[in-house]
Amino acid sequence: MSRSELPFDSVVATGKGDDGTTGLLFGGARVRKDDPRTDAYGTVDEAVAALGLARAEIGAGSRDGVAIPSFGGLGETILRIQRELFVVGAELATNPEARDRQKDDATRVSRAMVDAIGETLAQSEASIVLPTEFVVPGETRVSAALELARTITRRAERRVVTLAAEDPAIAGGHILPYLNRLADLLWVLARMAEQAEARDATVARPGRSRGRRSAAPSPAQRSE
Repeated sequence: MSRSELPFDSVVATGKGDDGTTGLLFGGARVRKDDPRTDAYGTVDEAVAALGLARAEIGAGSRDGVAIPSFGGLGETILRIQRELFVVGAELATNPEARDRQKDDATRVSRAMVDAIGETLAQSEASIVLPTEFVVPGETRVSAALELARTITRRAERRVVTLAAEDPAIAGGHILPYLNRLADLLWVLARMAEQAEARDATVARPGRSRGRRSAAPSPAQRSE
């Protein structure tokens, strides 16, 4: 159904996707909405939304009449990541036959983007005390939203691995290293958010002290 055939006026709705298909960047044949490619970039979009929740919490200014402490530029870091994830999504959503039209840092993830995430990770780690136990998300609203974004990012990474098995360009690109580093960073940013509100992470095992920096993060919550 075309926009002209819709029984209502809408700038957003076109009706073209009513048959379960969607278009890719730079044209080409339409693909199913459950195609591995659309599944991958749709999951990246979920991560962007979860990060928006974290950023909105930081920007609230006060909660229940109590001022929220300074997060030391965390909101700006989250916004930067959201914008970079649009680049990830654009590369994933590109028609494979039109890859020559991609541009680094706009519609294709660059090595510089991966390196920058790594640098931010190292700087963030150095600014906090790292837990030594498994961490239960939910100590603060901001950290919980960041943990949600982390787990969605890991799911996006798995979806990209599936796609890469049939798309050599994705397999040989920078998306997978970027998502892997990003998930690490989001775990660290969640701890940063907790400590900005003078809260320690809750550890998974009852009776264990809230760990301090003497070992690496738990295996399930760090990257490989």
